Parts: sequence; C-alpha cells; structure tokens
Amino acid sequence: MRRSRVTAAQRTPSSVIKRDNAVMPLRPLAVTALALSLAACTPSLNWRDVRTESGELGALLPCKPDRGSRTVPLGGSPVPVQMMGCEAAGALFAIASVPLPASAHSAALAQWNAATLANIQASAPDVQPFAPPGSVRINGSAIVSAQGKRADGRTVHSRAAYFASGQRVYQAVVYADKPDPEAADTFFSSFKFQ
Repeated sequence: MRRSRVTAAQRTPSSVIKRDNAVMPLRPLAVTALALSLAACTPSLNWRDVRTESGELGALLPCKPDRGSRTVPLGGSPVPVQMMGCEAAGALFAIASVPLPASAHSAALAQWNAATLANIQASAPDVQPFAPPGSVRINGSAIVSAQGKRADGRTVHSRAAYFASGQRVYQAVVYADKPDPEAADTFFSSFKFQ
C-alpha cells in the first residue's frame, strides 16, 4: 500500500493558514521584545554578601570586591587601613576600616570625614546620624552626603558613613556621577556586625 504525501497546507483549512500568515510578521517583533526584556532583567548591580578582612562587619556589595591595605595618618599616627570595594553601574562602593582604641574613635571619625570632604572639595554636606546594628553610638557616627569635584573637575556625588565597633572605625562610601539613592540605601542598610 502506498501512502500519499499530504502537505501541511492540504491538511490545514485555508482560514488557519491565513491567520498564521498574518501572525508571521509579528514574530520578529516578539523575538526582539523578548530579547529586550531579558536584557532588562540582567542586573547591573549583582548584590552579594561580603565580610571585611577583620570578619566583624558583613555587608552587601553590588559587585565582586577588590581588597587591599595601606598605611595612612589618622588619629595622630600612621595606621593600617583595610579596604574593599568595587565599581558597578557608574558608582564606586567601598568599605575601609582602621584598628584604633575606643578612646580615639570620635576624633578619628571626625578627621576621616573632614579629609574625605576636602578631597572632593565638597561644600554644604548633609549630615545625618547613623549607627548600624552592633555599632557603638559615638560622636561622629553619621552618614554624610555631599557634592564635589573629582580630580579632573567633573562633578561627583558622595555618600559616606562613619561608625565604630569594638576596636575599629569604619568608613563606607559611594561615589557616583549621578546619585542612585536606592543602591546607596541597599548598601548602607546591609551592614551587620557579628
């Protein structure tokens, strides 16, 4: 017995074929829309849990951090600063800490804040109290928002937090050309001490 070959057009009523052909020109648009929606779901801020070198402070950073250390003058003498930070979505996110005795915390935070503001030539900073859970409430614990200039003269927005816990003082900062309050809030609200 021989089978006859039947094409799809012969099996399908003509009204269905016309309807399918009318949809065909929309498929490239659907594929493009799907590609765009998938691209929109790709986060430019890929938040991850990190811990400072001392292990005391946990936080969220929007990218894989680089880590380093250097010695800087703070509180009247050279001290080792441990740093970690990364750049994402046009902003630099960083956390630095310095080991200091508790008696030097307030003075060190005030000095660190002044140096940061001077570095970007900021004027009229907005200062709000800030003490993440587990930190010590002392003078100088604050979030400081300011606008200044980069070394090349471009405008930079800075939001920096200064706080202390145990035998360390901390600075956490976001530098960006354009402020992103949601990203900064996610960063600053994530701080947790062990």
